[in-house]
Amino acid sequence: MREVCVIGGSRYFGKRLILRLRDAGVNVTVVNRGSSPPPPGVTHLVADRDDEAALAAALGDRRFDVVIDQVCYTPRQAAIAKRVFGGRTARYVMTSTMEVYDPATFDAVPVHRRPVAEDAVDPGTWPVDLELPWGEEAFRELLGDAWHYAEGKRQAEAVFSRDPAFAFVSVRSAHVLGGGAEEFTGRLEHYVDRVRAGRAVRVHGEEYASTFIHHREIAEFLFWAAGADFTGPVNANSHGELTATELSEAVAAQVGVGRPVFLRKEHGDDVSPFSFDRYYAMDNARATGLGFAFSAVAEWLPGAIAETVGAVGAGVQV
Repeated sequence: MREVCVIGGSRYFGKRLILRLRDAGVNVTVVNRGSSPPPPGVTHLVADRDDEAALAAALGDRRFDVVIDQVCYTPRQAAIAKRVFGGRTARYVMTSTMEVYDPATFDAVPVHRRPVAEDAVDPGTWPVDLELPWGEEAFRELLGDAWHYAEGKRQAEAVFSRDPAFAFVSVRSAHVLGGGAEEFTGRLEHYVDRVRAGRAVRVHGEEYASTFIHHREIAEFLFWAAGADFTGPVNANSHGELTATELSEAVAAQVGVGRPVFLRKEHGDDVSPFSFDRYYAMDNARATGLGFAFSAVAEWLPGAIAETVGAVGAGVQV
């Protein structure tokens, strides 16, 4: 691949992906709304992806070997991208999420008691409703951020998958950890702050494991997926699983304090990030069979924690 367009990618592992492409000799074009400039050495186009005419105008007559879409959150955005990039690219990689498997956000998704494979959510058969007010804040507030995010991703995958305008891949990423100051969600910082201060970490009375991936590994996975030739959904997660309790204990070992304090909560109560009351792990066998070599969570977790500890210690808001 010589010409790659990245939609979004202005922060976190998206920025690392752009650098990985650029340093591999790829001509990279970044499309965003202009709020953050991309790294040096790439082409920058400013456009709002929700404005179909503006997006098409910004692209002009450019053609790409691959488009990597980091910021597609709704079926409407997918429909616009499908029309605009149809005929402009042969391959389209969308960064999706393991949240598509979350049974708490849609009754049709089964509760899984073993690592879930890609066929649990088939974008080819998933219902799509383009008439819902996806862009309205009141709609998001009514149904909740979790439903809006998970269902938006499910339906976006469905739009791209039906009557495809190009070879399409949806990368269903596990929870991403690490990155220090680049990590903007604050979820790992939550554990560092509480464990170091001796404050209780709120977890479910009976908690279950989930799957994770390092920020460098998901960037590398997207780079690999862009240059491959398979299609369809693919899970991206490191080998191994973690509970919130195990993550807290790893943080305690890293910062040199005693055993963490836990506050066991009932179902429905507020808990710390990554504490789940249902088994919530993905099966990465498809990606492994296609040739991607995942690391193990145990290999990179200490370093990911150290990055966050360093950023917090330096007074950086993460």
